[in-house]
Amino acid sequence: MNHYIAISRRLRQTPFTAGVEAAGVKAYTVYNRMLLPAVFDTMEEDYRHLKTHVQVWDVAVERQVELNGPDATRLMQMLTPRDLSQIKADQCFYVPITDENGGMLNDPVALQLSDTRWWISIADSDLLFWIKGLAQGAGLDVAVFEPDVSPLAVQGPKAETLMARLFGEEVRKIGFFRYRRMAFGDTSFIVARSGYSRQGGFEIYVEDSAHGMPLWDALFEAGADLDVRAGCPNLIERIEGGLLSYGNDMTLENTPLECGLGKFMGKNADHDFVGRTALETEKTNGIARQIRPIAVSGAALAPARAPWPLFVGEQPVGQITSAVWSPDFQTNVAIGMVDAGHWDAGTQLHVKTPDGLRAATIQAQFWL
Repeated sequence: MNHYIAISRRLRQTPFTAGVEAAGVKAYTVYNRMLLPAVFDTMEEDYRHLKTHVQVWDVAVERQVELNGPDATRLMQMLTPRDLSQIKADQCFYVPITDENGGMLNDPVALQLSDTRWWISIADSDLLFWIKGLAQGAGLDVAVFEPDVSPLAVQGPKAETLMARLFGEEVRKIGFFRYRRMAFGDTSFIVARSGYSRQGGFEIYVEDSAHGMPLWDALFEAGADLDVRAGCPNLIERIEGGLLSYGNDMTLENTPLECGLGKFMGKNADHDFVGRTALETEKTNGIARQIRPIAVSGAALAPARAPWPLFVGEQPVGQITSAVWSPDFQTNVAIGMVDAGHWDAGTQLHVKTPDGLRAATIQAQFWL
């Protein structure tokens, strides 16, 4: 059965939509009220190409929330259990953002552009409203808004070669999760070595939508001999690499500790942030459940569209949140939230899938 997305003003296009459609996009999903490409050829063909060549991804759906004003850094630190005092001038910081109960509101990447200016590159949620409310409630001197900034990703083994052709050899010196401002024509963009794949690559923060298609076209012209193609985050590669998806693998019902993000919280956070008391209590009492990589036996399963319950006998012990068949590893790879006492590597469970009950094995690590 074919499904279609009805386009309206409420469902925003991106600065790169014309290029995406000319490249033959076959499926979209909706993310932050925008169109996010989901498939170009087939999921498996897109996966093969991503692992071998280079792709340009329209990820403008990763909207920015800008904090601008004297209290910007104070507000930024109130949002997250991660200690931001040691952030470097060129560093991208992965920052779990929590509510008063320690629940995950979002898991964005933050860039400190100056002492009084931050960008927060968000996952799919209404984080802008939460931050505006927090700033107003605390009486902070800071403007909170969505700037005209749209990320474009270049991902794959040949990404650095392509980027060097467009931005010069200096781009090769950008370290992982670091950024530099790089010239492009008569303007410049922040370029970070980051992205939602394990194949390596960059994200370009395009300021001013008018520059979107000129940059898109320039990348394809420069990469013609590299077999550059339009692409998108790939479900198979994402699960193999253990890249978590907010709204799928974690929600407001989960804490950073449950999501395996304790290393981004610091051992003894000495700053105040929303949810601190709840997370300190959870640390003291112990974590009740946590995300784990899981292999599901048997023939290829269709991607999970809803959580699949996990069992020991008839006892529920968690759920699989994302799953898909991996052609390279010849198994169904999955991410799941598993109860304490059942999450050790090698533990044998059962999972209720749309195709019936299957054996499920907790893995020691993700596949990539």
